[in-house]
Amino acid sequence: MNEQKQRILLVEDDQNFGDVLRSYLEMHDFDVTLESDGEAGYQTYKRDDFELCIFDVMMPRKDGFTLAKEIREEDKEMPIIFLTAKTMKDDVLEGFKIGADDYISKPFNSEELLLRIQAILKRSQQKADVEEDIKEFDVGYFHFNYPLRILTFSGPAGDHKDKLSPKEAHLLRLFCLRKNDVLARSEALTKIWGEDNYFTARSMDVFVTKLRKYLKPDPNIEIVNIHGNGFQLLVKSELEETT
Repeated sequence: MNEQKQRILLVEDDQNFGDVLRSYLEMHDFDVTLESDGEAGYQTYKRDDFELCIFDVMMPRKDGFTLAKEIREEDKEMPIIFLTAKTMKDDVLEGFKIGADDYISKPFNSEELLLRIQAILKRSQQKADVEEDIKEFDVGYFHFNYPLRILTFSGPAGDHKDKLSPKEAHLLRLFCLRKNDVLARSEALTKIWGEDNYFTARSMDVFVTKLRKYLKPDPNIEIVNIHGNGFQLLVKSELEETT
C-alpha cells in the first residue's frame, strides 16, 4: 500500500510562480493545493486537512500575516512558512511574532525550501509522537488513565472512579494535552468524529457537557467556551502557580 502524501496548502498570488512551486513540491511527493489570495486560502484551510502551510505575505483580499493569525486562533500547532520579496527586519519579526515556523525571502533556492519543509515536518511528527506516548494525566484532584478510560478522583470530597466512553476518553485526552490552552473545535471534531460540520459540533457539545459533570467535584477545574474557536480546560490552581 502506498503511503499517503503529506498535504501542503500553498497561497501565492503570483500564478506563474505558484504553479512552478506547486509542480516542484509535487515532484517531491507532496500533495499541494494552490490558492491565489488569502481569503480563498482560509476557506480551503477550513474545508480540508493539511500538514503544512506556505503563505506569501503580500496578497490581495487578505495578506499572509492576517491569514496566519486566523489559522493560529484555530490551530496553534499548524506549521507555517512565509514567502516574501521583502527583507525588512520588521517583516521578519512580525512573521515570527504571529508564530511562523520559518521565513524565506524571494528569490530562493527551491532545494533550500524543500529542506526547510522536511525539517519542520519532521519536528512536527516528533512532537505528535511524544503526545501519542502520553497515556496518563494528572489534572487537579483527578488522575486519568486514557487506555483504561478510567477517571479517578481523590480529593476532600472523597474518592471515586468513573469509566468513560471511548469518545469521552478521547476528548478528555485532547483537553489534557492542551491543558490551560485552547482546544480548537475543528481539531477535536476532525480527530474524534472525522469531520467538522453542524451535526458533529452539536454532538461534541453534548460530550463537553458530560465531561463537565465528571470534573465537577474539583472546583479548580473548568471547561470554558472560547467563542468562535473552541474550548479550554482550565486548572486554576496550576494557573496561579505560573502567575
